[in-house]
Amino acid sequence: MKVKKNNRFLGVAIATVVVIIIILIAIVILYYTASGRIGSSFMSVSDKLEDDNQSLLDVTHYTISVDLIPEDETINGEVEIILDMANYEDDNIVLDFYDNFDITSVKFNDQPVGYEYEDNKILINDPVSNGQVNRIRIKYSGTPQSLGFGSFNFETYDKKSFVYSLNEPVFAPTWFPCNDKTTDKATLDISITNDSDMVSVSNGRLTGIETNGGRRTYSYSTDYPISTYLIAIYSADYTRFGDKYISLDGRDTMSINYYVTPDKLEEAKTDFAVHPEALKILSALFGEYPFIDDGYGVAQFMWQMGAMEHQTITGIGTNFISGHKFHTSMLVHEAAHHWWGDAVTPKTWKDVWLNEGFATYSEALYWEKKTGKRSLQSTMSGFFDSFDQGSLYDPGMNIFSRLVYEKGAWVLHMLRHEIGDSVFLRTMRNYYEKYKYKNASTDDFIAVCEYESGRELNYFFDQWVFNGVGIPEVEYKVLIDDELVQLHLTQVQKDETIYNMLLDVEIILKDQSSEIVPVRFSTRDTLIKLAVNSKPEQVVLDPDGWLLASIFEVGSEK
Repeated sequence: MKVKKNNRFLGVAIATVVVIIIILIAIVILYYTASGRIGSSFMSVSDKLEDDNQSLLDVTHYTISVDLIPEDETINGEVEIILDMANYEDDNIVLDFYDNFDITSVKFNDQPVGYEYEDNKILINDPVSNGQVNRIRIKYSGTPQSLGFGSFNFETYDKKSFVYSLNEPVFAPTWFPCNDKTTDKATLDISITNDSDMVSVSNGRLTGIETNGGRRTYSYSTDYPISTYLIAIYSADYTRFGDKYISLDGRDTMSINYYVTPDKLEEAKTDFAVHPEALKILSALFGEYPFIDDGYGVAQFMWQMGAMEHQTITGIGTNFISGHKFHTSMLVHEAAHHWWGDAVTPKTWKDVWLNEGFATYSEALYWEKKTGKRSLQSTMSGFFDSFDQGSLYDPGMNIFSRLVYEKGAWVLHMLRHEIGDSVFLRTMRNYYEKYKYKNASTDDFIAVCEYESGRELNYFFDQWVFNGVGIPEVEYKVLIDDELVQLHLTQVQKDETIYNMLLDVEIILKDQSSEIVPVRFSTRDTLIKLAVNSKPEQVVLDPDGWLLASIFEVGSEK
């Protein structure tokens, strides 16, 4: 997910757009806070995976059929869930499902069963297992609740119906019964029925279109594992156009499909043209695009706070399709999520920085590949902040804040400097390859980093991810005495964490030649002495912007 922030764009027009967005965000936040949605919804995200019995369930496949009735804002749903119960020992099966629907049928292995339905759960009583593979089928109808960022939405655009979903982080059960755990990935078949003049879109590859009178059903399928928060529905008066991506080895040509309303077609053709090159750059960095058999796509939707990386079919808010390529970083961010979040999915929402920090740093890596080192530096400078909301790990209410996105990106940036470019890129590739189509935790990532670098890195992750709040503040004084530079560094941050930091020191001589010397300091007060061949003219700390710290000069002597 990319919640829009002001990063790369200048000028009066862009400033105006940003102001409008900020106002919209403020209105949305006030509305959701007043209704209790943000507070009650996100406060418990970190605890969502703590139901031991439900965590033992292993859903292997969902078949979801949703019949949309936009004029009544209702759906008729039928969901078949295939379970592997080899390791499940409870007498009952518990699934997540918001309790505002009318359930017309619940069957287990094709036999009607008793059930209890309350507290946003459905409990199937005393199911008689066939052994390892079992089948639950639930039919229901009603109006989905729109929680979080708007989990299921009936809206209108240009006087026509516009339906879409956005489940992240824990709102898939607002419209279909499921085991809403990031760790329980499954394959998927999904069909969407709406009026015949509407185009319906979902995850995976299109497998069929069937028209029955004034109704039309679009069916999609994916054999790649998917987490429930990444399952999506879009249904609107779409115009489709497309592009192609050729795999790194040149063997596969993959379709890229775009779905926008007719009034946005020309703008989208300009904005979305970034995707073939972006996918190529990201694949070269991390490994081949992970869902190449299904393709990639982008669908316009009505959420106006940013974009969302639904697996193989990213949603982007209408206001971010401009025809001026203002939001290329956002599109790159969502594409990068297909590596970081969709293919490699966090084990818990406490590890959300593995999604958002990684996708945010992918923006910086993209611009570095496109236009060079200065773009990397300017992008990271745009991500700089005090990050004083809490620790990066287990961010609680700050799950979609700058803390997670941009401090997460800075952690990767500093890790890259700490272990070196080649080791860092090898680490990212091997982490991706090891956990592709699976789940990973922060500890899993650390283990790969330590293996690839051959170094113990707990100090690094403890201070930047698990414990440190805010960023270090460093006061320094330089004393130049002929061919000796004395650098006095003092960490003055209010946080009790004393950071172990790698700092580049650039020494500039009279002839304007320079040398960068890396130094390490890990105490509150540190004195570093550097010998040089001639008296320096100037000393510059962190000239290339590798360190997330506020650095202040408090005096110097020559």
